[in-house]
Order: sequence, then structure tokens, then C-alpha cells
Amino acid sequence: MNCDSAKDHLPDWLNDELSITERAAMDAHLAQCPACRQELAATRQVWQLMGTVPTPEPRPEMRTQFYAMLHGFDEEEQAVQKTAWAKGWESLRQLWTPRFTGQVAFSILLLSIGLAAGYWMRDRRSTNVAYQQRIDTLSTQVQEMREMMMLSLLENPSATERLRAVGYTKDLNDANGRVLDALLTTLNNDPNVNVRLVTLEALAELAHDPRAREGLVQSLTKQESPLVQVALADVMVKLQEKRSLKPLRQLLRQEGVNDLVRSKIEQTIKELT
Repeated sequence: MNCDSAKDHLPDWLNDELSITERAAMDAHLAQCPACRQELAATRQVWQLMGTVPTPEPRPEMRTQFYAMLHGFDEEEQAVQKTAWAKGWESLRQLWTPRFTGQVAFSILLLSIGLAAGYWMRDRRSTNVAYQQRIDTLSTQVQEMREMMMLSLLENPSATERLRAVGYTKDLNDANGRVLDALLTTLNNDPNVNVRLVTLEALAELAHDPRAREGLVQSLTKQESPLVQVALADVMVKLQEKRSLKPLRQLLRQEGVNDLVRSKIEQTIKELT
């Protein structure tokens, strides 16, 4: 420990606040340093003199003066707040001219109209959505009823009723798998040629569906009526369905094919190739 460090630790040494290690180092330094011992003696003398200085008693009027000062501070703070409020109110009063009042009233009116219009548009939009949902639901129900009626009438013994059932396909927005299967079954198996021809026309209108096109191609070899065979050949040309070439050639190889049908098939093969 050097002299500077020893002088810094003198107050702690006098108050006995040094650790054991620090006090041992301090004692060792004081034992060999006369200057630090002299500094310690002077510091101890000052501390002893300070202990003999009497503590002054507060004067009786000090408490009164303190509270008076505190009360004056509160009054000043309140005065500052009142002044700020007064200035703010004065500024607002100066702004609140008839023109400014009209502008504020007009702005409030516009805001009220905007809010009312927003609520009205929202309610109307909600009503429109509800109506559209009801219409969609009703349309779906009508579609399902037409489909059920068509499928039911296709099994009717009366050819007239079966013709009416095929006519329902024009009112269907989208022919599903059940409808297509029923129409193809009618095309291939119905005993009435007129029903088959009308069914063929309905399926030709649905030829955008790959299942309908495939069913028409496969139906070529299942038909025995010359009228239906010729009509199917015309549909293949109209659709430019080249997959029909193979079943058309099979028809040509069959015995007993009508001469008119044979001529039509040969012409169809030429147009498709």
C-alpha cells in the first residue's frame, strides 16, 4: 500500500470499516511511514474537534416559515394551472367564430351522413347476400327436382313420357354422372327409335363432357336401327371425333348393313380421315 492509498483509507480506518486484509496492510504501512502517521494524527484531531462542536437547535419560527414557503409554492402552481386553462379557453373562444361554428356543424353533418350511409349499405349488402343465398338454394332444389323427374320418367313404359324426360335435360344447368348414365342407357337400350334419336340429340349437346363423347363413340357398335346409325355418324362428323373410326369400320364389316348406312359410314370415314 502506498501513501496515496493509505490517505484515502484513513477515514475508514478511524471508523473501523476496513476489512481484515485492508486493515493489516494499513497498519503495516503506518508502522513504516512517518508521514502517514502524522496525517492520521491530524485527521484524528480534526474528527475529535468536530465531535465537540455543538449541534445548533432549530429556531421556533423555522417550522412556520417552512409551511409558509410550501403554501406559497402550492399557490404558485395553482396560479400557473389556472393561467394555462385561461389561455386555452381564450384561444378556443377566439377560434369559435360563427364561421368556425358553421364549419364544425357542417363537418358533423357530413360525418353523420357518412355513418348512416355506411350502416344502410351494410344492411342492404347483408340483405342482398341473404336473398342471393335463398335464390341459389331454391335453384339447386329445382335442379334436383328436375333431375329426379327426368330419371323417373325415363323408366316410364310410355314412349311419350320418356321423350318428355329427355327434354328435361335442356333445363338442367349441369348434367351429372347419373344423368349421363341414364341418357346413355336410353340411347343404347330404349325400344323406341324416336326416343333414341331424341336422346342422341341431347347427348350431342352435352358432348363437351368427356364421358358423353366416350359414350357416343361406344354406342356406334350397339345400334341396330339404320336411322340411329346414320344420325350417330353425323354426330361423329360434327364433333370431329376420330376415335369413332375404329367402331365405324367394324360396322362396315358387319353382315346385313343397310346400303344407305354403309354409304353414309364410308363417307363419314373419309371426312374424319
